[in-house]
This record gives sequence, C-alpha cells and structure tokens, in this order.
Amino acid sequence: MNPHEHELAYPFADTLPAPATRLEVAPGVFWLRMPLPFALDHINLWLLRDTFRGRDGWTVIDCGVASDAIRGHWETLFASGLDGLPIVRVLCTHTHPDHVGLARMLCDRFAAPLWMTLGEYAMGRILSVAMPGANPSAGYEHYKRHGMVDGPKLEALSSKVRGHFPSLVPAMPLSFRRIGDGEAIRIGGRDWRVIVGTGHSPEHAALHSAENDLLISGDMVLPRISTNVSVFDLEPEANPLDWYLTSLSRFGPCAADTLVLPSHGRPFRGLHRRIEQLREHHDERLAVVGAACREKAYTAAEMVPVLFGREFDAHQMMFALGESLAHLNSLWYAGTLGREVGGDGVVRFAAA
Repeated sequence: MNPHEHELAYPFADTLPAPATRLEVAPGVFWLRMPLPFALDHINLWLLRDTFRGRDGWTVIDCGVASDAIRGHWETLFASGLDGLPIVRVLCTHTHPDHVGLARMLCDRFAAPLWMTLGEYAMGRILSVAMPGANPSAGYEHYKRHGMVDGPKLEALSSKVRGHFPSLVPAMPLSFRRIGDGEAIRIGGRDWRVIVGTGHSPEHAALHSAENDLLISGDMVLPRISTNVSVFDLEPEANPLDWYLTSLSRFGPCAADTLVLPSHGRPFRGLHRRIEQLREHHDERLAVVGAACREKAYTAAEMVPVLFGREFDAHQMMFALGESLAHLNSLWYAGTLGREVGGDGVVRFAAA
C-alpha cells in the first residue's frame, strides 16, 4: 500500500457506489464499482453518456470479469440503471480479465462495437483460447525455469494459471475498431486523447480530457497500490518495468489538478505527485534487488520474499514472481546484474 497516500486528495472520500449503481463524478461521467473474486476485490468501470453513430446511449469504459456476480449487476443496470438507453460503444483500456471479461456479452447484446488498441485486442484473442506458448504447459515451464522447484507450490501455481484467463474471458468480440496513441476520441461532447502506455500490458489506453481535466487512467496510475509489471511465459525477456516507467512520462501534459479516475481505488487528485511516488517506489525496490544480488545469486522465485517480505496465495504469487523477474530483468538490461542458466535449467541473477 502507498505509505504517502495522504499526499493525494480524494474528492469522493466518503462515497462509494454500490454494485449496480452509478455515481456521477463529472457531468455525464459515472463511476461503477464491481466486485472481483481476488485479493484485489473490486474494479472501477466508467459509464459515459454519449451519442454515437446516431444512437443515444452510453459508452462503457471496461467491463469486469465474466462472473455470475458481475453479470447479475449488469442485468440490474440494464433493467433500471441506464435510463432506458442502450450501450452504444464498449472501450477497453487493456486486455486483463477484469477489464475485458464481459466485452463480448456487452457488444453482442447491444450490437455495440469494441474499441481497443491492436496490441491489447490481439493479446486477448491469444490468451482467451490458450494458444501454444500461452497455455498451461508453457506457464509450468516458465515458473520452473525461474526457481519454483517446490513440487506442491509449483503445482498449485500451475493449477491456478491453468485456464485462468479463459475462465474469466470466455470469448473476445470477433472484431474491433483500433485506437492509437494521441488519437482524439469524441465521447459525450468531449474530446478524449488516447495515452498509450506499456509495461503493465502491451498497449494500455488511458483517456485524457484536457478541457475538463479528467483522466481515465485504467491501471497505469493507481492511488493506493503500485501497478503490477510482470514478465510472463509468452515474453520471457521482456523489460516491462523500464517500459512502464518511461510510459509514465506521457502523463506529463496533464494539469496538476486533474481528476484521476483509476481502475482500482477511489478517484483522486495529485497525479504528478503520484507518478513521483511510483518512481521512488521502484527505485527503492531496484536498490533492494541489486543489494541482494551482490551477496549471492538469486532466482526470481527466491527474490519474491526479499522484494515483498510476505507470503502469497497461488493467484498473487503469479504476479509477485512476474514482478520480481521484471526488476531482475531491468537490472540485467542495465548491466548491473548478470544472468546465467544453470545445469538444472534454472535462471539465476547475480551482480555483474
């Protein structure tokens, strides 16, 4: 959790929308909050009053996972929470299950198009059908290669990963409209500029309204937790931490008093200070990893307790190991650490 959270301002500090209800946070912009079956127990979705291609209705930003609970909340909204108007467009910030899981349901039900970046849409199609290289056996080998040698823990992690994405995203929409960095998208009488960021996901799209100082930040900037940046089996030599930190610079033009609408946590002001906090956090974590590797060689699995100092369940371990590897890869690319593959096939990092 963010130890400097007090430096941020929360204009809706005393208010949370109940599931299947909406809370207006700016004219025509409504906050929905849906439950998640994880330690991170909620996601914020955004409902924007809109007229699109001659249809009056709503543009939905992100969808929630494909769970019975969230489907039920959407049914309640369809019946009484949308003022009798249809969803005319679905826009997903990125392809993680809590953001895209019910996109197919919403698009099919309302004949609404999906808007998304190419990288996010393509990755969603790959993961939802567990293509070779993004399937359970690939995940098992990835975790084993990075030090998960304990049989029960490795099996538990592999079992959790097995079918995880398809169970939460059973189907992606079969077509989409590509959006790109810098594009201006007209929604509800406002122009929203797309800010593409990498590191957390392939081509994450945040939306910035300069005229109203609003930022739908998705997962790129969160107030209470640091955005997960992980190395996964499909791209084992990725450098997502560096990519993420570079991407944060793209939010520089946003005004200091921008109202940030994040995917997790409450809307807040203090964007630039929060970005500084995230940089400081990762600088400190990189220093911890570097110091440990000057003492001995580490696998990514061995680095997890050093980096986080606590135990994780299988779902959380998937991300904790991925983030440990992201920090190790960052220092390896910087030349601070060396990397060797042992005779057992396990990758270890040590000071160069």
